[in-house]
Amino acid sequence: MESRCPGCFHPRCANAAAGAACQVCDAARTSPFGVSPAKPEPPARTMAGPFGLLPAQGQTSLFGLPAATPNPFLFSFPPTPPEPAQTTSLFGQPPATSTPSSAFTFTPPMQAPGFAQTTFPFQHCETFVFDDDEPVEKLAEPPLQAASNGGPLVLETHCELPAVARGCARESFAVLVHAKAPSAATDHTATRAPLDLVTVLDVSGSMAGRKLALLKEAMGFVVDKLGPDDRLSVVSFACNARRVSPLTRMSDAGKASAKLAVQSLVSGGGTNILKGLQMAADVLDCRRQRNAVASVVLLSDGQDNGMEQSGLYGREQKSYQDLVPRSLLAGGDRSAAAIHTFGFGTDHDAAAMHAVAEATGGTFSFIENQAVVQDAFAQCIGGLLSVVAQETWIAVTCPHPDVRVRAIKSGRYESRLVAYGRAASVDVGELYADEERRFLLFVDVPSAADDDDDTTRLVKVSCTYKDTATRKSMEVAGEDAVVRRPAEVTSEDQKPSTEVELERFRVEATEDIAAARAAAERGDHREAARILNRRRNAAPAGLAGGDARCAALVLELGELSARVASRREYEQTGRACVLSGMSSHAQQRASSVSLFGSMAATPVFGGSAAPFAASSPFAMAAGAYATPAMKAMVDSSRETREQQQQQQQQRQAPAATTTMPNSASIFAPNNGSI
Repeated sequence: MESRCPGCFHPRCANAAAGAACQVCDAARTSPFGVSPAKPEPPARTMAGPFGLLPAQGQTSLFGLPAATPNPFLFSFPPTPPEPAQTTSLFGQPPATSTPSSAFTFTPPMQAPGFAQTTFPFQHCETFVFDDDEPVEKLAEPPLQAASNGGPLVLETHCELPAVARGCARESFAVLVHAKAPSAATDHTATRAPLDLVTVLDVSGSMAGRKLALLKEAMGFVVDKLGPDDRLSVVSFACNARRVSPLTRMSDAGKASAKLAVQSLVSGGGTNILKGLQMAADVLDCRRQRNAVASVVLLSDGQDNGMEQSGLYGREQKSYQDLVPRSLLAGGDRSAAAIHTFGFGTDHDAAAMHAVAEATGGTFSFIENQAVVQDAFAQCIGGLLSVVAQETWIAVTCPHPDVRVRAIKSGRYESRLVAYGRAASVDVGELYADEERRFLLFVDVPSAADDDDDTTRLVKVSCTYKDTATRKSMEVAGEDAVVRRPAEVTSEDQKPSTEVELERFRVEATEDIAAARAAAERGDHREAARILNRRRNAAPAGLAGGDARCAALVLELGELSARVASRREYEQTGRACVLSGMSSHAQQRASSVSLFGSMAATPVFGGSAAPFAASSPFAMAAGAYATPAMKAMVDSSRETREQQQQQQQQRQAPAATTTMPNSASIFAPNNGSI
């Protein structure tokens, strides 16, 4: 059985003697990571049991029996971290035969104080109590005249046509609502919203070797980019999940301990995403203090087997949403953390990773080219570290008594029609700096009488949000959508809006990508390719060649068409590409699709992926959503990787050159000797 340290639960070396000191604890003894034995012992922790009884300090039986009496319901929380204890189930089964479905199990703490574990009845996964998060720095109240993040949010509207004939009524007349978030503050004294980040990392057997080494490098980059007010917790999972490091502020000591924890990761076992996400939820749910922004990053390269072990696949059809803990599901709780998922390699379960991201408001990214996993993480972190608006809510009202909103195309964002279409709203949530959102409204335009005004006000838009710089609620009024009502329209009046046409094409392309995926899933790959090619050929003639966003979308449709055309290509990379594209377009947020295969636009030579990443159709399409902060973080990642490659090449120089007096050069092997 693998020997683990009772304090930090890191695996010991294979040749370590029993009772030997843990190197990880010793190295991090002065940092927030781990618990110093010099500290006084904390009092014993108590928790309410599943039947409403509170155990006293020490050991208390469920039915009042003395502690010495053998009792399968024994509930114990010792004051100091014991050696890994055995688990006793209700029916006396040994731990090897207990399963998550046998619910009446109580387990003593297995880590340092501040950690407790218990399994409540009828739950499929253990529940952990992690209330040892490092306190956040208390921010001073901003001055009364504090400036927001580079200005207020901007709202604009665009009508499908500039004019509608006075005597005509139009149904489903398109109106575009365009919102752009404030820019990041350039003043170095300005504060940004601090981040609570939990990374859930797959360390199953398939991650052994180069994959795990690349993942550790990517995590090192993430740690370096976090600020002293940000907090990070690392969770690893294989057959079981393990919290490798608590939620710790990324001070110099915190960064050192986090890197040490990441370097201690070892691969082996299965792929239990269920337990990994449950532990991440426990870390966030039990926080004593909370930063303004919270998120979870999940990376996996394999097929999940946790739900099958828990009996959740016993139904006729498996539901991937069962992988997501309730506290992380997107819904009424605005403090819920989004899960950004990364499918690493071609063997991961793209459908599961996409479902997890979609259920929580996160993005799904596909990383076929393993060498650029750090770039994928960088793009995600660049966005999370630049949140400028939260609780963003767009409200729409119809000033004219006969105008009605018929429908809203809002993608993943929840929209509502109220008062029989006289008003509508869209819940946008968080926005990164300079991020944009476009929503199509379809309204019914009534005919106008001869004595009516020359214009008809269709909709009035406004937006409320919380500015993360001032931590105050803001309200912005946008321009009204107004259409002219001449007696007769001219050819100039029939010129469609470029912004509306482009958004209509994007919405229709997103719907066709979903339809192509459905066709490919049922095995009709020819129909899937036909759907995408038809939409690609229907691109507006005036935009396909002149607008960068439209051109990138056309290229993406062509690439997806090739990847769904055959069963082999679809199962290997096509499904992940399609789902990543759906995730990006549904949220209008950049996701990474880093490909490395026969269909790559530009091959990768010399281990550098920068040329490919810049020319891929997916990279071009994602560029329409990538913010300046996300692009800057990716550039920083590439520069870091290039420097690391240069340093590695210098260390591995194959020969040393010696110059003779006659200017002849002799090359001798460089074996490191002098």
